[in-house]
Parts: sequence; C-alpha cells; structure tokens
Amino acid sequence: MSDPTDSARRGPWDLPVNPVPSSPPPADRPPVQPDLVKGQHPAWALISTALLGGFIWWISGSWVIAVAAIFGLLVHEYGHVLAMNRLGMGPAKIYIIPFLGGVARGQRMPVSEWDGVLVSLAGPAFGILAAIPFFALGAYTAQAEWFVGAAAIAAINLINLAPAPPLDGSKALGPVLARIHPMVEMAVMVLIGLAVVAWGVMNGSYIFAVFLALALIGHLRRGTWRPEGRQLTWREAGMSVGLFLVTAILCAGVGVAALAPLTDGSVGGALEIGGRYFGIGR
Repeated sequence: MSDPTDSARRGPWDLPVNPVPSSPPPADRPPVQPDLVKGQHPAWALISTALLGGFIWWISGSWVIAVAAIFGLLVHEYGHVLAMNRLGMGPAKIYIIPFLGGVARGQRMPVSEWDGVLVSLAGPAFGILAAIPFFALGAYTAQAEWFVGAAAIAAINLINLAPAPPLDGSKALGPVLARIHPMVEMAVMVLIGLAVVAWGVMNGSYIFAVFLALALIGHLRRGTWRPEGRQLTWREAGMSVGLFLVTAILCAGVGVAALAPLTDGSVGGALEIGGRYFGIGR
C-alpha cells in the first residue's frame, strides 16, 4: 500500500463547512513547514518484521511462505518508494505494521492524480518481481514449497489491486470513477470494500478483515479518497484502466505459473487451486 501523507482534501460528498477567518501570521514569523516523514525506527522496524513474519509462519505452518511474504512485501513497498522518489514525493519511507503488512509514505502529495495512479500501481508491478528467486529455487530443488512461496507473493500483489480503501486498487481506479462522478467512486469503493471484508472473514483472515473495515469507515468519515492535485484527463483515465488491467493480468499470470507445477503443469488445475483460495468455484 502507499500513503503519500496524512493530509488530503475533503471529499466532494462532504457537507460544506463555513470557513473560519484567521489573521495572517506576523511578518517576522517564518511560515510553518510540515514535518518531514522521518521513517520507522530501525529497532521497531526489525521487531515489526519479526512479529509479522512469525505470525505468517504460525498461520501458514511454513517458514518458506513466511519468508516469501516478508520478501514480497518489502519489494512491493519498495516499488512505491521508487515511484514516489521519481515523481518528486520523496524521500519516501517504508513502515512495517505488525500482523498486517506495510505501507510506503512520501514527504508530500502527488502533483496530479495521474502521479498517484502511477505510485499505486508501482507496488504490485514491481513487487511481483520478488517471485523470481522462488521460481529459481523451486526449479533447482524440485520442491513444491518454493513454488507455493511464489504463489503467495502473487496473491499479495493481486489482493492489493482490489479497489477497496486503503488498498492500491482504490488509488488506481478511484480517480477514474470520480472522473465519471464522485458519487460513482464512493458507491463502488464502498460496495467492493464490503465485499473484500466479507471475503476476509470467510477465509479466516479476521485481522485483515477488521483492518479493511476500520479503514473503510475512516474513509467514509473523512471523505478523503484521493490526493490534492490535478484531476485525471479522460486520456489518463483510459491509460489508468489499461495499466491496472495489465498489472492484474501479470500478477494473476505469475500466480498461475507458480501453482502449475503443483498440478503436473496443468493450467486448469492451477486455476482451480487459485479459485478455491479466492472463494471461486467452492
């Protein structure tokens, strides 16, 4: 996930408020600058990573999956960092959240919604590269568990593409929907958010479901869905949808390729395993 800063504009569906006039600051007082994002303390970052890795190991029963999830998470977040730094939002920092995942935060908001879309998709697009060493180890050792690790990395990036706040998909498709009408964005985000929360509950991912539910409630209360900046043009909206679909197909393709060795190379068998995980075809 990516989180440029804590500040964002009010949503277009918020009730109007009466501005409170304020006196200008004294001439001899310099303007107040926002605090820079200082990053996570190294000790707490290590503790958070250990807690997250241990939790994944406990629920999966596999240290390979735990290593794959942590490595995939870090590469995913580093993709956001690279994009933020390239687009003038850096230096960005990575925060590891115990039992949940991670988030990349920049020093400032993107100058346009198009930049926000690029930042949001950079995480899954770059993060899927983390599966490469697990494919290599699986091919070298002929052990299925390494391919399962690659599939876990694909699942992490694919789930992040769900257009539900605060996942990356909501930041990639939200501005596109708002280009049609702000209320269309709000309705779609809420419906998909509720569906993802329900999916988490049905799959036993209760912490993930609670986290998404709280995030969805927070977004509804604040009404802040997108960063301050220039809105998408129609051309950029079409490109956003195209990039989203390419990234989703890439992540899904890597997942199928990782699961195929578990079914003697059968693509249909791989799709069946993946479908069962996502609750399709049960």
